Amino acid sequence: MPESNTVLSPTLTLTKELISRPSVTPDDAGCQSAIAERLKLLGFSTTNLPFAEVTNLWAKHGSAQPLVIFAGHTDVVPAGNLDEWDSPPFEPTVRDGFLYGRGSCDMKGSIAAMIVAVEQFLQNHSSYKGSIGFLLTSDEEGPSKNGTVKVIEKLVSDGEKIDYCIIGEPSSDVTFGDTIKVGRRGSLTGFLKVKGVQGHVAYPHKAVNPIHRFSAPLTELCETVWDNGDEFFPPTTFQCSQIHSGVGDANNVIPGILEACLKLRFSPKSPADNLKERVEGILRKHSIDYEIVWDLSGQPFFTAEGKLSKAIQAALKTTMGQEAIASTSGGTSDGRFIAPYGIPVIELGPINATIHKVNERVGVAELDKLTSIYEKTLENLLT
Repeated sequence: MPESNTVLSPTLTLTKELISRPSVTPDDAGCQSAIAERLKLLGFSTTNLPFAEVTNLWAKHGSAQPLVIFAGHTDVVPAGNLDEWDSPPFEPTVRDGFLYGRGSCDMKGSIAAMIVAVEQFLQNHSSYKGSIGFLLTSDEEGPSKNGTVKVIEKLVSDGEKIDYCIIGEPSSDVTFGDTIKVGRRGSLTGFLKVKGVQGHVAYPHKAVNPIHRFSAPLTELCETVWDNGDEFFPPTTFQCSQIHSGVGDANNVIPGILEACLKLRFSPKSPADNLKERVEGILRKHSIDYEIVWDLSGQPFFTAEGKLSKAIQAALKTTMGQEAIASTSGGTSDGRFIAPYGIPVIELGPINATIHKVNERVGVAELDKLTSIYEKTLENLLT
């Protein structure tokens, strides 16, 4: 539908405002300041918690338990090749029932829905049982070193007791509301350097080609069955996401070094230390000269069925007419930093088909439905 004929709901309007701020990670581009001002009008106390170049916001309404927090990120990934976009990525555009723009789905639409849901909830429930919080960061799409991980650590050390956390990651798969994330696999990265001996391609007997030496262990790594998962988690997966080698523009030189990035998304069936040993065992088996630096960016987490999941499923049933599948599939989220403190974490958001892609979009109708689900979830938990 043309934008001129689209009724601008409060959630759509706020989503457009946020998209128009080019908050490419870790730049917040003023998103959190605008959000803080809006929350202050509702009676929220707001605290800026910057770490290094990262902008973080903690906001809270009320002081009683239980404390329900909405967590999310205002940063977005780069837009990529602008010529491939049908409309400028930071000029929010409505076409045919969809809102286009970088961050529309991941996850400025969810943040807008959370805020409007809280506004409506407080308007309808001036007195409620508990309190509401927002934890927002500009460091989710980047290294994730100075965002949620540090904010939650500070909140807990300051004595803040969080009872439930809802994250607005785009969880839906095929149709809106069909899936919620009740956990995630862990994330382990190996930065590998395979050492060879540089030489001329015409004299391979005088060199050692690290590309050739890595081919056999890479094949074995790709073919290895790490585990079969369990009733809650899909199997552990391996991917080699980057390989770099060669000597400048010269194509007649056997390189002396190959660098590769090894990615494992792992279930609880395969602990991180076990995976490290298995990977390095394969490398040693093939007698390659290597160095590897490991980065564990998150352990697996899982939220069992309880008050939070029941409140969300009931809200989905009321709004969508059916409950959602509970899943732990997909990539990582900032839930990996929150769940270790014993806080139930569930992710609920739009359809994730276009996240990180050119022409990222969210259904206009999804935004209002998501707002309603968030509001009804608060009612189920706090009234």
